[in-house]
Amino acid sequence: MPKPQSWLKVTPHGLFCMPGDFYLDPIKAVPKAIVTHGHADHARPGHEAVIATPETIEIAKMRMGNNTWQKTEALQYGRSLRFNGVNISLEPAGHVIGSAQVVLTYGGSKVVVSGDYKRRQDPTCLPFKVVQCDTFITEATFALPVFRHPDDHTEIKKLLASLERNPDRTHLIGAYALGKAQRVIALLRKAGYQSPIFLHGAIKKVCNLYKQLGVPLGELKSVSHSNKKDLIGQIVIAPPSATRDRWSRRFTNPIVCFASGWMQIRQRARQRGVELPLIISDHADWDELTQTLVEVEAPDIWVTHGREEALIHYAETKGIRARALSMIGYEEQNE
Repeated sequence: MPKPQSWLKVTPHGLFCMPGDFYLDPIKAVPKAIVTHGHADHARPGHEAVIATPETIEIAKMRMGNNTWQKTEALQYGRSLRFNGVNISLEPAGHVIGSAQVVLTYGGSKVVVSGDYKRRQDPTCLPFKVVQCDTFITEATFALPVFRHPDDHTEIKKLLASLERNPDRTHLIGAYALGKAQRVIALLRKAGYQSPIFLHGAIKKVCNLYKQLGVPLGELKSVSHSNKKDLIGQIVIAPPSATRDRWSRRFTNPIVCFASGWMQIRQRARQRGVELPLIISDHADWDELTQTLVEVEAPDIWVTHGREEALIHYAETKGIRARALSMIGYEEQNE
């Protein structure tokens, strides 16, 4: 059985599968790529041919244009393809809609490239699927024991309680346009909030696609079609950068909120001027990462990006071989 390091190689373009002649989430344009999900640091423009889930392909078209990838092949979860002896299949990663783990089998060796992932339930995408393998390639965005995310329903209750206490103020929530914004909306609906939710144009565009893909989000309105008075006492969701620029001046005395795993660090909340931090993450926290290492039963762990050292140390205490791939080009901004 060939060792994974003999057929998977880190290159300046990203992780390369030599016998299959394709890259995984390449950071530069390549002839052939497998893309795990639609965030900009994983789905880059210019590739000649791309394999991804149907949802990821639709997201890429919406964000980068129909011709950003010359050729695409939609691969449904659980189906497989074969290139030069390498079997490829995709399984849910639970990160955002369409996000996938890539399962590669070659010469009897199974490798799972998890991309970005989380383990807790998300109403807007399929849950992470545990795949036992020989080598598990994992992110490490929140790979420190201090990162233990609270229940997201508790965070939504905090938001609704603040809304009730402050009927004369707008709650302006900073949330990343792809994944986080839709998750916050779905969690609000699940908690019983059925009023219209007002959106920045960049968020509305992605929400429309989610609706087309079958995710119910309730009544959504554009901020640009509303007057100042309409927005008092309402929830508005915008990209994080918009909560601090001129666009936000249209709201009267807003309560600035931010939905992010990084809100666990109070200093970050203060630096961003966040009055109501909401600790809601689309990445696995420390407990989810370590739980996953145990459940996939892989004797080898490779860590791509994030806080590698603590996760590698944890793996070694469990008798798992672990190494850092030191992949560059992946960002925490889509957290």
